[in-house]
Amino acid sequence: MFPDVKSLPLPARPRSRSRRRALIGTALAGAALLTATVTGCSPDGDKDSTQDKSADQPADQSAGKSGSALSAVSSLKVKASGTMDGYARDRFGRAWLDTDGNHCDTRDDILKRDLTDVKFTDGHCKVASGTLTKDPYTGKTVHYVRGHSKIDIDHAVALSDAWKKGARQWSPSKRIALANDPLNLIASDASANRQKGDGDTAAWLPSNTAYRCEYVAHQVSVKKKYGLWVSAAERDAMKKVLTTCPSAKLPTGGNPTEAPPRFKAK
Repeated sequence: MFPDVKSLPLPARPRSRSRRRALIGTALAGAALLTATVTGCSPDGDKDSTQDKSADQPADQSAGKSGSALSAVSSLKVKASGTMDGYARDRFGRAWLDTDGNHCDTRDDILKRDLTDVKFTDGHCKVASGTLTKDPYTGKTVHYVRGHSKIDIDHAVALSDAWKKGARQWSPSKRIALANDPLNLIASDASANRQKGDGDTAAWLPSNTAYRCEYVAHQVSVKKKYGLWVSAAERDAMKKVLTTCPSAKLPTGGNPTEAPPRFKAK
């Protein structure tokens, strides 16, 4: 006997050309999505959006806007110091630059900010003379005469210290930003600055004890802003100083036209 026609399976319907194209497109999209998941790339070939795209930017744009300097210490990464291999001052720029577009280099900007009785050689930019009424590092009054300077522009976080604690891996533009950031710059007595060298908080503190809280707060703020790490000894030294002034805030922006905030240890 022959089987009942009704029980026979129906032949498969041929797929239309448009339907086949749609199925092929769906399969290709799925393959691309799988590739993106495995390789960390999106289907259009760009790197995954979770990857850091701001390597040339300060790590923490909000640094100094809120919170105490003491509490901010705990947010800093703690690691052993890295190598000095490859370090040179010009890795942070060969000279003082005009990074804010005001047609004056950063050194003159900081002299204008921190000195009193300022006189210029060219009307508004090159500082000819002035007085550091109370040097933050020593407490002394120091006079400035261009070409015979007893005043340095110190990097609160020394550039060589930054190199050992993260900046070695940075792009040149980020290193130049750190070297010219007013937040990291302090007009100071030249001899005290040279005594400091590249010392971090664990290695050197200003002899002017009334300034130590502000000095350490500057270092914390800069390291937080740029994502630099600290050694364990450095962290402990920071906390030791800042426990004497627990309400001290992180310094803000470091605008070259505004004097940095001052506070005294209790």
